[in-house]
Amino acid sequence: MLTATRAPQLKTVLIAAGVVLTLAMGVRHGFGFWLQPISQAHGWTRETYSLALALQNLMWGAFGPFAGMAADRFGTARVVIVGALLYVAGLIWMASVSHPTAFVVGSGVLIGAALACTAFGAVSGIIGRTAPEHKRSWAFGISSAASSFGQFVMMPVEQQLISAAGWQGAFFVLAGLVGLLMLPMAFGLREMPAEKASGPQQSVWEATREAFGYRPFLLLVAGYFVCGFQVVFIGVHMPAYLKDKGIMDPSVAVMALALIGLFNIFGSYYAGKLGGMLPKRYLLSSIYFTRAIVISLFLLAPLTPWSVYVFACAMGLLWLSTVPLTNGVIAGIFGVKYLSMLSGFVFFSHQVGSFLGVWLGGYLFTRDGNYNTVWGITIALGVFAALVNLPINEKAIVRQQPALA
Repeated sequence: MLTATRAPQLKTVLIAAGVVLTLAMGVRHGFGFWLQPISQAHGWTRETYSLALALQNLMWGAFGPFAGMAADRFGTARVVIVGALLYVAGLIWMASVSHPTAFVVGSGVLIGAALACTAFGAVSGIIGRTAPEHKRSWAFGISSAASSFGQFVMMPVEQQLISAAGWQGAFFVLAGLVGLLMLPMAFGLREMPAEKASGPQQSVWEATREAFGYRPFLLLVAGYFVCGFQVVFIGVHMPAYLKDKGIMDPSVAVMALALIGLFNIFGSYYAGKLGGMLPKRYLLSSIYFTRAIVISLFLLAPLTPWSVYVFACAMGLLWLSTVPLTNGVIAGIFGVKYLSMLSGFVFFSHQVGSFLGVWLGGYLFTRDGNYNTVWGITIALGVFAALVNLPINEKAIVRQQPALA
């Protein structure tokens, strides 16, 4: 087993990772507030801006495994620094570029790569390697709760920035905030060089081939696709959906997204805590099935601000609670040596779902004039994910030549 000459303290890692995730996910979750002002300012349909966010999510997933490989090999701190700089550049790009193709491609690549370097996949490895095994699921829950706290805090901040400084000025302010706060936190994620154990070691290629040849990993990949589709469709299109249905007060959408973030603090924390006591596959299946029920009830009930708030609270408990459980399953099966990389592969599936969720939302709205079809797809996928998570075998894989665990 590889041992570090001086391991970072878990408390330091969780605080630094928490701040990074708070900013990375908090800023990203508020992008839906720019859908209408940017579309109106440039004369675009909703599909154009939706495509830009869809590409961001797809690139986030595509860069994820490579960011994970880099974090596992060169250290999380270096990857986060690169990600913070890319995030600043991407926000400035979104504020400055008016050509639709340049906006879609530039913001998609820059923000997507930035998120790959600063979100869950990149920091999961150092958390898994720092936390003792009996605290690992709990630690993943803490980091997921931090990202949810970012959504809770940043939703009203971003809405107020757009109102006070305009949609372009808001991007510039957020770029400064990311640079000033995220870069110093990267130094709390430094890992000392590890001492190599004697004997044969598993390579990156061997670890990748092993994972994709193992059925439980593929089932996890399939379920995570659904998570991405659901949360990004709701997060991006909820403000516009409410306006279309006659709830014109923007504070309702702001409050709803903030409540999702607030309640997901508790959902993520307790999902991580329960993951240390109960089979994670059953918890994951329950989360996806409950999402399908909650969405169905929301669509069937009369739409009022209070029904929106109840929906937001319920979805918040389920929002990112899949993250600590999914990372916990990966660590339990394959160990922590390549945890960031393997989490990146699983997250790529999540982001393919995110791409389709946000893009289909815009495309089907443009085609049909409503979101009815995509809501139906969202419910059906929840049932599908509930079923595919049930047969996952969480036991550690048996290797002839052991790798780091």
